[in-house]
Amino acid sequence: MSENTSNENKDLLDALNSVSEVKVGDVVTAEVLTKDDDQQLIVGIEDTGVEGVVPQRELASDQNVDDIKAGDKLQLVVTSRIGNDKEGGSYLLSARRLEARKVWDELAEKEKNGETVTAKVSQVVRGGLVVDASGVRGFIPASMASDRFVENLNQFKGQELELKIVEIDPVSNRLILSHRAVLETQKAAKREELMENLHEGDVVEGKVARLTNFGAFVDLGGIDGLVHVSQISFERVDKPSDVLEVGQDVKVKVLSVDFDKNRISLSIKQTLPEPWDDIESKAPAGSVLEGTVKRLTDFGAFVEVFPGVEGLVHISQISHEHIDTPADVLKSGEKVQVKVIDVDPERKRLALSIKALTEKPAGEDKPQKARNNKPVNDNSTQNAPEEETGFTLGDLIGNELKNSDDSED
Repeated sequence: MSENTSNENKDLLDALNSVSEVKVGDVVTAEVLTKDDDQQLIVGIEDTGVEGVVPQRELASDQNVDDIKAGDKLQLVVTSRIGNDKEGGSYLLSARRLEARKVWDELAEKEKNGETVTAKVSQVVRGGLVVDASGVRGFIPASMASDRFVENLNQFKGQELELKIVEIDPVSNRLILSHRAVLETQKAAKREELMENLHEGDVVEGKVARLTNFGAFVDLGGIDGLVHVSQISFERVDKPSDVLEVGQDVKVKVLSVDFDKNRISLSIKQTLPEPWDDIESKAPAGSVLEGTVKRLTDFGAFVEVFPGVEGLVHISQISHEHIDTPADVLKSGEKVQVKVIDVDPERKRLALSIKALTEKPAGEDKPQKARNNKPVNDNSTQNAPEEETGFTLGDLIGNELKNSDDSED
């Protein structure tokens, strides 16, 4: 055998050995040979010597059959065999499925690394949302669409959502996603950041999120703090809904931050001007003011003359005539004119009088007598404990008690 013949046989043997067997599922490179009448691509699979067919529907999302010409090379996946001729047989190939396989691989890698994906909601179906995750169909159950109840899921249609992969199975084309998990993670991170940056005494802006009988929850931008009903206003508030409404912007002061219990206590009233500031100018001794009767006791009536500022009208200062209880002539909520008798800004006390604004009836100069025939002191405060009124015995009756004692002597 000549040397040339030997070399030719060797080259032929090497060529035959280099031919790869084609298997379903293989990723191959193929050269476009032509297009048939149905616009299918006829391709030659490299290093195999066999041909394959790529239907137009199996092209990738960014491929157009009109733009593909003979000689172009494509990356394809073998999906099935056509015919039984093992040597010259033909294969069905797909670029679309290869594209989807790459997406599945990327999704699996993201799930492994705890990464999120972004997908657009394409359909609203019974029980949830259908999304397109780079060509892969994913499903978001209704319970995972939001971190709060959503009555109408149609609001999500067309939106791009950030999603966490809950379950992935490429073999069965199953991809379950959650938007709620992303929202909860974001809120938790924001809550932690806010908690770390909030300090007692800080004054911040917020929005009323919820109202209850005991207070108002204010959203500080990712975390709610509680304004107890006693911290809403210097005025008495029976129900938070009487003075606040959901969505209202408010300024609040941070009273405390409890990291262990994840609680924040807030105050609205401590951001407002102190009612007793400059009280000597607003209510100087001798001035006449209009007020509202807030509370009635055995020893007098508390009258609010400014928001958060109450003064005491002692029972002896209600009327020139003897009365057994303030409730005999006054009722809660009644508007009255009062005269300021004394101002004590340091102890936040106002002594008021109603009778000072009325003319004393004729014949009322003599002191009244009780059953024991002793003079009755209209300024008696035996039932007026200091801890309840804020006024001491001396504050309430001044020198009148001393003068009364002197007259009995």
